[in-house]
Amino acid sequence: MPQLFDEAREALAGELRDGSTLAVGGFGLCGIPSDLIEAVRDSGVRDLTVVSNNMGVDGLGLGLLLENRQVRKVIASYVGENKLFARQYLDGEVEVEFAPQGTLAERMRAGGAGIAAFYTRTGVGTPVAEGKPHEEFDGRTHVLERAIVADVALVHAHTADRAGNLVYRYTARNFNPLVATCGKVTVVETEVLLDEGQYVDPDLVITPGVYVNRLVAARARAKEIEKRTVRPRPAAGTEA
Repeated sequence: MPQLFDEAREALAGELRDGSTLAVGGFGLCGIPSDLIEAVRDSGVRDLTVVSNNMGVDGLGLGLLLENRQVRKVIASYVGENKLFARQYLDGEVEVEFAPQGTLAERMRAGGAGIAAFYTRTGVGTPVAEGKPHEEFDGRTHVLERAIVADVALVHAHTADRAGNLVYRYTARNFNPLVATCGKVTVVETEVLLDEGQYVDPDLVITPGVYVNRLVAARARAKEIEKRTVRPRPAAGTEA
């Protein structure tokens, strides 16, 4: 059974250290553990390695940790929405390890499954494969990718019961189930925390509670959107 906490900072107490590796769920600003990210910022820990699909945007999500100069290295598949990140990288303040998106997902899944490394064809012949062992399988070249095991995993769920069983909502699921498995300690914020004695329907469980160490109810907040694309509203009576 996971420990239950009233606030995100309490849920992370004693687990954050300078130089730690954090795996963080989310895709852009969708499904990110905002309360936990803010608690990391407020903790003041430094020299973090952050594993995430990307680093949010300027001033939001993981961008908060960049603003506070807490990140030493990023392992990600996409970094195009954050100008501060680009500047820190070009200035040599932050190290970046790029991984193809599917490879990044599999590296986290492998870490959670106890698989130390795996071979893949993705990235062969590109800079992401440089310096890594290569091997031939069935006449095709593959590159060796190491699994990712984080010191702390930060996860956002939609619904959780007090046994730690998790359900995610639509595309906010994204990397969260993989992140939940690859942390030595997994801390979850959830929008809905079921009452004592209530449980997520076993057929609906996405992340079993065995992976969850700490659990906190997320604060209600407006959900930010990276890019809003809309079309003009037609004038009344002109719609076909």
